Amino acid sequence: MTGEKSYGYFDHDADIGIVGRGKTLEAAFISAAEAMFAIMADLNAIKPEIEIAVAFDEADNEFALVTWLNMLIAEARDKGLALGQFKITQQNGRWQGHAWGEPWRDDLERGVEVKGATLTMLSVHKADDDWEARCVVDV
Repeated sequence: MTGEKSYGYFDHDADIGIVGRGKTLEAAFISAAEAMFAIMADLNAIKPEIEIAVAFDEADNEFALVTWLNMLIAEARDKGLALGQFKITQQNGRWQGHAWGEPWRDDLERGVEVKGATLTMLSVHKADDDWEARCVVDV
């Protein structure tokens, strides 16, 4: 090679930034999950027929957000579910979440598939009286 670069960069707009807000940290995490799954389907059209549960330990709120979202994506993909309702609680860095949904059906309009939550633009903080949880999801 004669010193020429063999690498480069390109722009892409494939990712989507999501924001969840709530009066509590947990409510912001629930809103973030709703934002992420609303990219894939109309949440109001999803029947809460099947419950999944996830649990994890994470003291850092930002990493907890990404873990929560990625665990939901993994469970939904593994079980072939469209998820539409969410709940999460935490105590001393121990998080326990639940989600409800149903198997994908033909009349459930599909949006864009989310592959996972990323660390890009990751932020979890309290702003005034509300919590805000945000990150970029890979689509």
